[in-house]
Formats: sequence, structure tokens, C-alpha cells
Amino acid sequence: PAWLRRLCGHLLSERLLRPGGVQAVVRGVLEGTDAGISAALIGGAGTEAAALDWRKCDAVGKILAACPQQCLSLEDYYRQVCPQILDLLHIQDKAAARQFQRVATTTLLTMAREQPQLAEGHLLQPLLAPLRRCSEA
Repeated sequence: PAWLRRLCGHLLSERLLRPGGVQAVVRGVLEGTDAGISAALIGGAGTEAAALDWRKCDAVGKILAACPQQCLSLEDYYRQVCPQILDLLHIQDKAAARQFQRVATTTLLTMAREQPQLAEGHLLQPLLAPLRRCSEA
């Protein structure tokens, strides 16, 4: 029902905007996927399972790239969420790192396509800052 969809969207948006919210949402959605992929790879059904895993990561990335209706502004959403998206690239848990990186990459690409100026300021410049510092030294 529509009321349930709105309520879920509102709760998801609230969680995303909290510190660590992006990682918590991604972990919640992808929880258990890696174990299933590993078992499927060993069992020989790896290609189909891996494709499902990638589609799931891409779907999560596209959801993160979409500004929720509850946000006051697109700029505010990018300011709060983009640093968290960049943090997904530095996950230390090797089992989850590939999925988190895939989600971060899809989100970054989607945001860069849809809002190039905001993505440049909140994603690309921070991402490239270490390279820029090295090239200036």
C-alpha cells in the first residue's frame, strides 16, 4: 500500500541522513549476500549468483543517489550523504569491501550523471584531493 511505501521511504531517508546511516543501510540491505555468493561459487552456480549480487549492489547505489522527498534541498542531501559514500570505499572487512565499493561506485556514477556540479564538489574533488596534493608537491 502507498502509506507503507511512504512510511518506509521516510524511515530510510531519516536513517541515511544520520552519521553512519549510509553504511548501516547498505549493510542491512546486503547482509548475508556475500556468504551466499561464496557458497554459490564453490557449488558451481557462481555466475548467476554473482550477477544477482551485482544487480543488488547497483540497485542500492541508485537508491542512495536519489534525493529523498523529505530533504530540504539537494545540496543538503549531497553534503550529508557524499562523505558517507566515500567512506564505503575504505571498508576494512574484506568480505564486504567488494560489495560496498560496488555500491559506492554506482552511487558516484549516478550522482555525477544526474547532478554534475554537486557531485564534483561533494564527491569528485574529495576523492581526487590526495592525487592533486601529490601532483602539486
